[in-house]
Amino acid sequence: MKVPIILALTALLPGIGLKAQDSAAIKAINPADFARHISVLASDAFEGRKPFTRGEDSSIQYLAAQFKQLGLKPGNGNSYFQEVPMVSISSKPAGNLVIKGAGGEVSLQYLEDFVAATRRVQEQVTIPTSELVFAGYGIVAPEYNWNDYKGLDVKGKTVIVMINDPGFADSTLFKGRIMSYYGRWTYKFEEASRQGATGVIIIHETAAASYPWKVVRSGWSNSKLHLQTANNNMHRTALEGWITLDAAKKIFQLAGVSPDIMQQARTKGFKPVDLHLNTSLVINNTIKKSTSHNVLAILPGAKRPQECVVYSAHWDHFGIGEPVKGDSIYNGAVDNATGTAGLLELATAFTKLPQPPARSLLFLSVTGEEQGLLGSEYYAAHPVFPMEKTVADINLDVLNTFGRTRDITVIGFGQSELDEYALRAAKKQGRITVPEANPEGGWFFRSDHFNFAKKGVPGLYIGPGNDAIGHEAGWGKEQTAAYNRLRYHSPADEFDAATWNMDGMVEDIRLLFDVGYHLSNESSFPAWKKGSEFKAYRK
Repeated sequence: MKVPIILALTALLPGIGLKAQDSAAIKAINPADFARHISVLASDAFEGRKPFTRGEDSSIQYLAAQFKQLGLKPGNGNSYFQEVPMVSISSKPAGNLVIKGAGGEVSLQYLEDFVAATRRVQEQVTIPTSELVFAGYGIVAPEYNWNDYKGLDVKGKTVIVMINDPGFADSTLFKGRIMSYYGRWTYKFEEASRQGATGVIIIHETAAASYPWKVVRSGWSNSKLHLQTANNNMHRTALEGWITLDAAKKIFQLAGVSPDIMQQARTKGFKPVDLHLNTSLVINNTIKKSTSHNVLAILPGAKRPQECVVYSAHWDHFGIGEPVKGDSIYNGAVDNATGTAGLLELATAFTKLPQPPARSLLFLSVTGEEQGLLGSEYYAAHPVFPMEKTVADINLDVLNTFGRTRDITVIGFGQSELDEYALRAAKKQGRITVPEANPEGGWFFRSDHFNFAKKGVPGLYIGPGNDAIGHEAGWGKEQTAAYNRLRYHSPADEFDAATWNMDGMVEDIRLLFDVGYHLSNESSFPAWKKGSEFKAYRK
């Protein structure tokens, strides 16, 4: 049963200090406008919104035109665009990944068994004969008394590491089932580079990674984008890659090591294992240096315009890639045409207020999220509002498409006082807030608020609730699971007006309007909570 919109309005208005006659701000967030924006952004005409393509041009021009029509100021001087220098590298291994040892060899097939690429801006990268070492999780975490590289010199070597962190297997370690940043694949590559390794290969496990091999395959079969650097990324390992779990087992068998070596790596005191194997690989690259764009629009604050609250969403997706069932356009309707449309809905709502809030609002749509949060990383290094004047980032990524829920998921629950803002807003809607169901997936580190967090700015990132109204227990959770299983990062992520229920999406964005309205009219700054790894950055 659907609750009439007017009831939701009545519940929300008193709590945020709005008068009944100002309900136009809330009504501006509505299913029809939401669907209109999503249908455009996720259309085949936008070609999957990949940076450096016609899809980027269509996306950023559409956003800028919408912001201009709303009367918002350009966010970067006289421009709605912030240039983000990137390099596109299309890497293709010259052949199979062959692992050799005294007992024979294992030949791994590209895409089926392994993927490999490089960040080094060279037309060809050669990995000469490189010894293989199994380095457990590939983690150096002094605060947890954990060092998988202790006593290990990996210069010239290739390390094989596991995804996630020890807490995934043992709740007494690290943060238990809540993934720390040490568990993210991006960290594994960063740490191997710091250690001076020639290459790093991650063992994929569906549960520990929180997505199947096909997601790795599709993401790595296409070109990869990186921010341009002065040294062309020569400080990074020459080889970055993944292998399937079955491939890893074959390698361990060839090395003659115990089949439970991965279990041993999950215990304190594990020492890296020289596999007495070696490999070599040639990676051929097609390189294109160009400039992508963040889109920025500002609603100036009435009293403290030098301080701002950020609403962020990434406009990019994967463009045109490997065909699946004859479809090669990765439309990214849920991920993240929904969040991008939500940004426009929020901007519209704030312009309907009789007067702007005390603080400025920055509506930031970033590029390159799918390639490693690149646009937000660049913005965090080149902000238009200083980070010490940035109150919070409210991030929109993958919204609810299956209808209203009695709960709302706060991803990274327990990190900051923004939890309480979300809780208060949810109560006004007769709802509750809950932590994410699978924190082992490391979702807090997988969207653009993370780059604000690394600068000390608290981020609020919500996900769809699970307790769907009008359905039996578990139905809502299954909708999210089905999306991750069947449509996430695939051409099947398309807008379907006939099956999508926009009511939950609208209610969630109205909740975020409430949070932003409060933050933009206060004089205090929300703080990180005790135990957050980001608390020191704010200080």
